[in-house]
Parts: sequence; C-alpha cells; structure tokens
Amino acid sequence: MTNAIQPFGTGITAPPVAHARFNIGDVLMHRMFGFRGVVFDIDPVFANSDEWYEAIPQDMRPDKGQPFYHLLAENGESSYVAYVSQQNLVADDSDEPVDHPAIAGMFGAYEHGKYRLRPRHRH
Repeated sequence: MTNAIQPFGTGITAPPVAHARFNIGDVLMHRMFGFRGVVFDIDPVFANSDEWYEAIPQDMRPDKGQPFYHLLAENGESSYVAYVSQQNLVADDSDEPVDHPAIAGMFGAYEHGKYRLRPRHRH
C-alpha cells in the first residue's frame, strides 16, 4: 500500500481576499450612527463572536467576508472601543481630533486627519 501525496492546492480553495480601504491611525465615521473613531487594528474578515454578530438585527448584519476595524471611538456621551465592518465606515473629513483617553498611549501626533502610531506599537 502506498501513501499518495496530493499536490498542494488540489481540493483546497483559497479564501477570498478582502482589501482594507482604511489604515491604522485613520479617523473614520460610522455611516449610519455618526460616531467617530481612530483605527487601531484591522481584521481582514470578521473575527468576533457569533453572539456579537447575531445581536445585530438581521436586516443590518454586514457580510463577514469584508475587513472589520477596531476603533477607539467617541460619541457625544462617552468613549469606547467599537468593532465595525468596512461597509459601515467613511472617512471623517472634519479635521477634528478624536477625544478618547487611549489615543495618547497608542498614537502620537494628529496631522491631516490621521494619527501617527507610536513606534513601540508598530510590528
């Protein structure tokens, strides 16, 4: 009996490649809810829990096969961390900094609508 080794790629399908429109340090705004935030991490596709996803009303659930962004977010009442699909984000053109207490520890200067990541956080 021989063990046949199949050539790489036989029967294996590569996942679709999602391209991120935004970068770490970009200031963005939620398309529907209007809150603003700074990108501090990007998942190429959905990487949160099923419970989190299913808590979104079904008619508003974004496709899981797109980039999702971790934001240091703010609204008129508080600062928080948000996880948002690419389809629900637009560039914020207000040229106003975001007021979130974690920004100073992670980012340096705010210039031209973008924060510069501190060197110790780059990899």
